[in-house]
Amino acid sequence: MTWMRRGVRVLRWAGWALAYVLGLVALVFAGVWVWWQPEPEARGTVVNALWARHQWVGEEHTEQEYRDLGRLLRENRITDVFFHAGPFEADGTVPPAKYRNAGKLIQAMRKHAPGVRAQAYLGQIRKVDGYGITDLDDPAVRERVLRTDATFLDLGFDGIHYDFEPIYTGDAAFLELMERTRELTRARGRVLSVAIEQLTLVDAAQPVYRALIPRGHGRFHYPPRPTKKYLRDLADRADQVAVMTYDVSLPTRSLAGRHFAWHTEQTLRLIGDRTTVFMGIPTYRPMFDWAEDLPVALRGVRRGLDALDRPPARPYGVGIYAEWTTIPPEWALYRANWLPRGSA
Repeated sequence: MTWMRRGVRVLRWAGWALAYVLGLVALVFAGVWVWWQPEPEARGTVVNALWARHQWVGEEHTEQEYRDLGRLLRENRITDVFFHAGPFEADGTVPPAKYRNAGKLIQAMRKHAPGVRAQAYLGQIRKVDGYGITDLDDPAVRERVLRTDATFLDLGFDGIHYDFEPIYTGDAAFLELMERTRELTRARGRVLSVAIEQLTLVDAAQPVYRALIPRGHGRFHYPPRPTKKYLRDLADRADQVAVMTYDVSLPTRSLAGRHFAWHTEQTLRLIGDRTTVFMGIPTYRPMFDWAEDLPVALRGVRRGLDALDRPPARPYGVGIYAEWTTIPPEWALYRANWLPRGSA
């Protein structure tokens, strides 16, 4: 019966190990819950961004619709709107039919939302290791992207907002495109902004990911999170960086809030003195919508601000994703929980 006694011992040790692991998990959950309880002291800002749907550049709108948009932007202290104007074709162009209403939009913005920057939101699935659409490694494609950017600036847009995904750490072609685009926008007195994934938690893990997991858009691929150095490199080439902090996929409100707080603190410490930063917050319905929503994101960002030793030297705020998913009660929550007192 020796084998039975060994089996009992193994089961006993397995039980103790499981209890130990569950105990650690319970301590983590409890610790984060306790951390989450105090009300944030930091208030928000009046430098904020909004991703807006393609229909604004692609379809006709009434004067009343433009007037309502202008009022929404002014009321909520939105300074920058990323109007979806693409996506790029594989060759780096955008067919004119896709933005046939852009000129009227720009005129309406100047009339109903003066001072709010209307940026052309352009991007595509970046080709990586055989997956994707637009090959930024091809110099000819990058040249056509720049010519397309110039077309949108000629239409009157106040800037170019790039959202190529995935962008992996070490993507030299994308950095080169950023450099040349900024030369273009600065020569025109406009701005360049970029949407990028949230920081990787451990920079040293990137080589392990590269060695074990493929990149690109295959079924299994490692996440395109920038290292600290790569995020600094991007910030040095952009007037604004919008961090896509959403899609948390954590099961409790306190854990999701801790995610937003950590990334806000780390990102602003890293690049807040180099460029304007917008921390992305969701109003769509993510996978764990009971844990990740607008109030949790705003509270988390404010807790991250509380952790800073000093405010960043450059402007900062939040980027709301997205205009087409944000309903009036959420706008009211945003004003109450983010805008500085007396500004709403």
